[in-house]
Amino acid sequence: MVKIIGHRKINLGMSLALFVISVAALAVFGLKPGIDFSGGSLLEARFTETVPNQADVSAALADLKLESLAVQTTNENGLLLRTKFLIETEHQELLGALRAKFEKENNKVMEISFQTIGPAISSQLKQRSIYAIIAVLIGIIVYIAYTFRRVSKPVASWKYGLVAIIALIHDVTITMGVFAFLGKYFGVEVDIPFVVALLTILGYSVNDTIVVFDRIRENLIRHSSEDFSGTVNFAINQTFARSINTTATTLFTLFALFLFGGDTIKYFSLALLVGIFLGAYSSIFVASPLLVEVFNWQNRRRE
Repeated sequence: MVKIIGHRKINLGMSLALFVISVAALAVFGLKPGIDFSGGSLLEARFTETVPNQADVSAALADLKLESLAVQTTNENGLLLRTKFLIETEHQELLGALRAKFEKENNKVMEISFQTIGPAISSQLKQRSIYAIIAVLIGIIVYIAYTFRRVSKPVASWKYGLVAIIALIHDVTITMGVFAFLGKYFGVEVDIPFVVALLTILGYSVNDTIVVFDRIRENLIRHSSEDFSGTVNFAINQTFARSINTTATTLFTLFALFLFGGDTIKYFSLALLVGIFLGAYSSIFVASPLLVEVFNWQNRRRE
């Protein structure tokens, strides 16, 4: 039997260190907002042969005096141009300037997509994304408290929900911290699919945690709750193989999507990769050990 609870302080210490680093990255770097949250226009173009470098593109478009122009190359001879909100005439001027400078007989410039989002819509999307995450967290606490209402000893049922939320915050914060680093050093932006990924991580993580907590509940009902630490450790070992197998098959699929799914879902897949790995980790090495710490803290207060 793996003695996970016996080494809980090491595991919790590692998780705390990662959490603090992630919070620091978010405070210092912040997340780089995509067009969904900052507003503006995004043009994706593809070249049939050679993609010009970023400096040449910026120089070719200098006469248009575009505000906040950002140029990024993509796979498959692609180019992304992000700038201020453009009306249709400005959009056509931008596309015409690209074609006038870089289009040749053997190198055509094709417009793949053009998106525009105004500042009012982007602000509303940001606000609704925050509301969605808060609603999910409240729903999880209520659901777990209700599900574990019959197991009020030796730890109150609502504390299971509280511990699960702490584990979820751990997973989401570290995932966001990773993207803060990626945004700072690689220009990776967060958008609506990133929020969808966070909500998916919340659901997956709490599902994994509930599986472990449910086994703890069953063992507490069948056996005495005097050795609470031993009961929790036994429950973790009972679900350990299931957690690894389920997570591994999910991660293999997401890794394939990250490698071969294309630019549109590349970072969505990466967010899920990081978050789902953390969700499986936290259900075993964070949530369950925290439950034991809550139990020990209660005993110290009684004494």
